[in-house]
Amino acid sequence: MAVTWHDLPRAELEREYSPSSLVPSLDAELERYARESARARAHLPWCDLGGTDFFPAGPGSPLLIFIHGGYWQQLDRSDASFPALGLVPQGISYAAVGYGLAPAHRMDEIVTAVRRSVTRLCAQAASLGCPPGALVLAGGSAGAHLAAMCLLTERLPLRGAVLLSGIYDLEPLLHTYVNDAIGMDREEALRNSPIRYLPARVPPVVLARGEHETAEFARQHHDFHRALRGNRVTGLLVRGRNHFDLCFDLADPTTALGASVTALLEVTPT
Repeated sequence: MAVTWHDLPRAELEREYSPSSLVPSLDAELERYARESARARAHLPWCDLGGTDFFPAGPGSPLLIFIHGGYWQQLDRSDASFPALGLVPQGISYAAVGYGLAPAHRMDEIVTAVRRSVTRLCAQAASLGCPPGALVLAGGSAGAHLAAMCLLTERLPLRGAVLLSGIYDLEPLLHTYVNDAIGMDREEALRNSPIRYLPARVPPVVLARGEHETAEFARQHHDFHRALRGNRVTGLLVRGRNHFDLCFDLADPTTALGASVTALLEVTPT
């Protein structure tokens, strides 16, 4: 009989949901986010749209909307400016969505807030210079979970979604340190698990994970890929990347992930 997450001792399950266990230094990974994001804000035009940082690429540009990770309790939109460095020169506008963090905010609140922000951005797209429907929603880790939640109930004019190393079933987290700050009960975890409520049709999805991920993150990726069957989905296993540096391929059209993003946005690489 196959071993599942239910069979794992708590210590082992916590390791499985600790992606930092596979990198030499979590601090170094997070410092890179901060450093490159500061560089983007220093060298590119941008503005605060009220909880979202927007980097315009000019009239007629498609828009990539990104939701940051951090296990719903770390980081903020200022740590997620860095993809603009690669996207804006390609003629792709970029928006980094912020949201309130646990423990001050419960998972239900976080999901609702992100949905509202994404809905508002879609409504503002024309005034931001984005052609109708030329929007792609992306997220990494916890941000991939939040992006997937946006696909469930909102009729958003999205051309597609890009989900990186996400968690699509929250139930295992109830038995780990991750839930200490979030404080979900089983009902809240289940209703915020997108894999359980996928509609029959969703926009095209690029579903990616790094080569160096734990077995549980790999399983979550695999199970969500299977749940998306019947939709247009591109599954990517990105060699040489881990849970934290995968997002740097997002804006690089010479990589498989970056090329998939430009294809979704219908941008011809320069």
